Amino acid sequence: MPPSVPSLPRRVARTLRTSLFAQVCCALVLGIVVGKLWPDTATALQPLGDGFTRLIKTVISPLVFCVVVVGIAKAGDLKAFGRIGVKALIWFEIASTAALVIGLVAANVVGPGKGMNVDPSSLDTAAVNETTGGGHLPTTTEFVLNALPQSFLGAFAENELLQVLILACLVGAALLHLGHTKVPKILPAIEQAQEIIFAIVGFIMRLAPLAVFGAMAHLVGNYGLGVMRTYAKLIVLCYVAAALFVALLAIALKAVTGLSLWKFLRYIREEMLLALGTASTESVMPRVMQKLRRAGARDDAVGLVLPTGYSFNLDGASLYLSIGTLFIAQAVGVDLSLGQQITVVLVLMLTSKGMAGIPGSAFLALSATASSLGAIPAGAVALLLGVDRIMDSMRVVTNLLGNCVAVFAVSRWEGALDIDQAKRTLDGEGAQAPDDAGKGAGDTEDALVPAGIQKGAAAGAGIAAPVPDIPAQKTEDLKEPAPEAG
Repeated sequence: MPPSVPSLPRRVARTLRTSLFAQVCCALVLGIVVGKLWPDTATALQPLGDGFTRLIKTVISPLVFCVVVVGIAKAGDLKAFGRIGVKALIWFEIASTAALVIGLVAANVVGPGKGMNVDPSSLDTAAVNETTGGGHLPTTTEFVLNALPQSFLGAFAENELLQVLILACLVGAALLHLGHTKVPKILPAIEQAQEIIFAIVGFIMRLAPLAVFGAMAHLVGNYGLGVMRTYAKLIVLCYVAAALFVALLAIALKAVTGLSLWKFLRYIREEMLLALGTASTESVMPRVMQKLRRAGARDDAVGLVLPTGYSFNLDGASLYLSIGTLFIAQAVGVDLSLGQQITVVLVLMLTSKGMAGIPGSAFLALSATASSLGAIPAGAVALLLGVDRIMDSMRVVTNLLGNCVAVFAVSRWEGALDIDQAKRTLDGEGAQAPDDAGKGAGDTEDALVPAGIQKGAAAGAGIAAPVPDIPAQKTEDLKEPAPEAG
């Protein structure tokens, strides 16, 4: 007898039970509906999204530390790690500058603020001060000093990723220097801690649909959909400019690595939708790190480039800041010369680097830019208060894709990318974890069972097995071949 075909309700129920993408999609739609129909109730659901983000943030610092330490120790070459860092900074500067220029060109061509004729004195600047909490962007000296840890545990307690990266580099270098003779059990212990953290991430990800539901309900309930009509021209321009920048990223990725950005988008579709729903790229960093490693990028490249990009490569924010600056100038009737617009790019190249993790950082950067020009009233940034939250989706997608492309590009540049494994993984042909057995190639990442990242998944995920206690005399004994693909 031919096998019975499950009924449609059963297939839908199975998809909702096993697919994170389907669950988040449903939560997204429900959040919008609840926010529109019951706005007063919806605004009270924000803690669902905030709570999820807090849980994810608790594992980001230890995860980055473990990945970087293991990556340095197994690569066995601290100089190579330094080269990766330098190449990453070069890529970040080129990408963020390109985003700034695209934003300025788009704003000049379309003129989203022309004809508004806003009187700056009529704007409520107190709302901007409330949003920014009276803070300020760090100077270059402050930024460099803040990147240096004051205490080992303090860097983890305060979730300072740059400080954690520096500590990880020091620990990885010490492991290379001492070798197995003096610290035979440290590296296996760090690797086991890494597996535990990934298991915790798996547990937390079960709450992702609730987080998306709460965040979207709060957004729609608090801001409504009317702002879309008021700022339609600006919103459309920002999203079109972001699409153009993503197209350039796709061309760059294809040229440098031969990989397809569209296939990569399909590969991280759950993480992308979750980032959109929660308006946070931090909420998906652990899963994206795991997937990049599974797609052939070496541990040390992923561990350094991706977290550093969260501070140095905010492409979406760069687009928004350049367009926002010209929008404000046009709205208050200020015509910026070419020299002033070049000044905008130069100022934003500096201010955008210190934005990560600072409340209201976009308004602080815009205020700093307006003050440096001297032609735009600093209080005019209040014009963007009503639309800023709507731009989060554009910023999140562009930032995340920009950093992922940077990982692939820098890995390829340094010879730390397994192209064959990357192509197989993006084509859905990579090795499946035991808990994913029996599922289609396109569904291998939908499982939420954390055990899939453990023993059987180690080779496919790029998680190395614990190192046995073999005595050695030389630092080079820490070197191991990269895990076999698939």
